[in-house]
Amino acid sequence: MVNHERIVPESGQESVWDYPRPPRLEDSTKHIRIIFNDVVIADTQRSKRVLETSHPPSYYIPPEDIQMEYFSRTTRSTFCEWKGQAAYYTIQVGDQRADYAAWFYPNPTAAFASIQNYVAFYPSRMQSCWVDGEQVQAQPGDFYGGWITADIVGPFKGSPGSWGW
Repeated sequence: MVNHERIVPESGQESVWDYPRPPRLEDSTKHIRIIFNDVVIADTQRSKRVLETSHPPSYYIPPEDIQMEYFSRTTRSTFCEWKGQAAYYTIQVGDQRADYAAWFYPNPTAAFASIQNYVAFYPSRMQSCWVDGEQVQAQPGDFYGGWITADIVGPFKGSPGSWGW
């Protein structure tokens, strides 16, 4: 069983156990960069963060700040009770391909309308993802796509034994 006792955040840190449920959406001016097969496929300081209890943030990037020529929409879809129906992209740069590596909401719920067509990425499927110059660690389990940085503390839902939290 994974320990799920809240880690007390230090100065300058956030605990995912202080994030709300239902999740909160907020603007972020942090510098976000995503690299795949040595190509910067996304670079922005205009992202939005989704914060939900027990999950590291997911960053949603405006399509204008993404090299969309590397993206192809798939037929896969999933449903989020808070955000609505998600659609997925496969990313291909040169000979490297990552299936279902990014997702977006073409018609999100009213509470999340401002992320319409913004794209979120699974950091585990990218070469690297960066927040203000710090390389991101992927949330365990690769289900939620959260981005772990030194200013976020858990424990984080997603690893084996955490599904019942």
